[in-house]
Amino acid sequence: MSVSKSIQEAPFQFPWSQVTERDTHEQIQYTALIAELQATHAREDALLREKSDLLQRQDMLAQEFEHRLVNSLQIIVSLLSLQSRTATPEAAAQLIVAANRVASFGRVHRALHLLDHEETVEFKQYLQHLCEDLSGLLFHEETACAIIVEGVIINIPTAFAIPLGFIVNELITNSAKYAKSNITVRLETEPTIGHSLSVLDEGPGLPTGFDPAQSKGLGMKIIGSLVMQIGGKLQIAPGRNDRGARFTITFCSPRLAISGT
Repeated sequence: MSVSKSIQEAPFQFPWSQVTERDTHEQIQYTALIAELQATHAREDALLREKSDLLQRQDMLAQEFEHRLVNSLQIIVSLLSLQSRTATPEAAAQLIVAANRVASFGRVHRALHLLDHEETVEFKQYLQHLCEDLSGLLFHEETACAIIVEGVIINIPTAFAIPLGFIVNELITNSAKYAKSNITVRLETEPTIGHSLSVLDEGPGLPTGFDPAQSKGLGMKIIGSLVMQIGGKLQIAPGRNDRGARFTITFCSPRLAISGT
């Protein structure tokens, strides 16, 4: 009798009341988590927009700098040309040479940055244009030296072409300074090795045991940094018939069309 009475007096609880309380607590946690994720997403969107705006401003500043530099070079060329008209024949000839070299420097600068907004480039043609301008900049008309471009016609990503263009610029400038000979730029490709870009000259060559990693010259440091940038490898060996020097950069890039030699 007492047992029955105690049972009757105990308050009855529906079994799902505890489940409802638990669900409510989980719902609160879920809502808080969603709010936190949304806030994080909003912050990420704001950072991405800020980064995009910064990149656009940097691009605009770079274009403005490029425009002003080219204009400045053109002004220098014009001033040198005007000055040559009133100078003695000997001085006029020197001023014309200086004007031509400044103009060539401007063309080299444009060639190195020509691909800034392109995805791929036909690299041999790009090298030919670059080397023509370098030849005008580095060699006087009376010299018999030339820069010769050989090899395959191949498309490569711009991300590789621009660093390689700067590498070629450094190597050719160095060869023209020391070799006093023809310079050959050769582009090759092998299915198992990848692509290779070589700059050869017929000068005195490099000192025995030369190590580019130990070189204190700024040019070699720039070249080494650019080679690392494209994940390539720099090899140095004697040139043709053991004369001069041969700098070869091997690199791999996404397989693109090869049109011929």
